[in-house]
Amino acid sequence: MKSFDYDLKYDELDLRQHPELYTIGRGEQGVLLVEPYKSEILPHWRFKTPEIAKESSKKIYDMFLQYKKQDDFVGMDMARKFLQMGYTRARRYANHKGGRKYAKEDGSLLPFQNDPVKAEAAAIFKAQWEIVKKDPDYVKMKGIHRQKYENA
Repeated sequence: MKSFDYDLKYDELDLRQHPELYTIGRGEQGVLLVEPYKSEILPHWRFKTPEIAKESSKKIYDMFLQYKKQDDFVGMDMARKFLQMGYTRARRYANHKGGRKYAKEDGSLLPFQNDPVKAEAAAIFKAQWEIVKKDPDYVKMKGIHRQKYENA
């Protein structure tokens, strides 16, 4: 697997026009860099409450489906990354009040908590993320993208 390329000038690139420059990477790598997708998806990404998480994850899933209709793998993968990030960030806030895992002063692990509201929001994003990452067309297009652009 090719590592995500953080050296590209993403603020100057349109990866819809240049999908060959996109690297899938691991997990959520590049989720807040890759344009125009970041600007399209980020305004809809929210997880404060389960209701907000439902609305947000549904909108991002709808965007995933729209990218799929357009045969836009990079858009599909970016939607997947935002759903994954919805899960991981909501989980962090469920586990640690304020979302901070480590103390600023000494880097020690802050006390664990279990916020059921944030945990429910995380579960909503996780369910949608699981659907997306197992989508047969997504899986197929991911393989093609890796073979075509990431095997160099």
